[in-house]
Amino acid sequence: MIIYIHGFASSGQGTKAKLFREYFKNQGVAFIAPSLSNVPALALDTLKQLIESYIKLGESVSLMGSSLGGFYSIYLSQMYNLKAVLINPSIFPYDTLSRIPSPMTNFYDGASFEWKEQHYEALREYEVAEVNTKNFMLLLQTGDESLDYNHAAKKFVHATLDIEEGGNHSYEGIERHFKSVATFLIS
Repeated sequence: MIIYIHGFASSGQGTKAKLFREYFKNQGVAFIAPSLSNVPALALDTLKQLIESYIKLGESVSLMGSSLGGFYSIYLSQMYNLKAVLINPSIFPYDTLSRIPSPMTNFYDGASFEWKEQHYEALREYEVAEVNTKNFMLLLQTGDESLDYNHAAKKFVHATLDIEEGGNHSYEGIERHFKSVATFLIS
């Protein structure tokens, strides 16, 4: 089972989630992209329950995370020893998200939600200092307007890294990496 973890103010119906869902469906690979709470503790509780239920059923689990979903993937990968693909991951979300105005609007449905100091400060408790780099593949674009790709490249210097010039935070042309992502997660 591949679990896709969306970024801040997004959903399991975002563009990358839809593209990967279709790709893995055509490959016959189990894939889900749940829409998660904006509250970090609730989002991670949902993800832990999903992972544990699949593991209990004897299924292998791997993760994909974009932006804040990448941060969550780092935490969960370390907790459960799972492979993870990180797409322009947020390494210090408690800093970058502290500048977000509240109320915030969900990119998928336009719903408004409160983003409070307690939410972005809570992210600090999920930070992982030391990572098992063999479990990670990173897809980074230098043109990311929201995050400095160097933070992820430095933290994961010994992981499988693909750093592309240009691009943006959404990761332009993600389709080019479907096969390498599948190979990494399934092998």
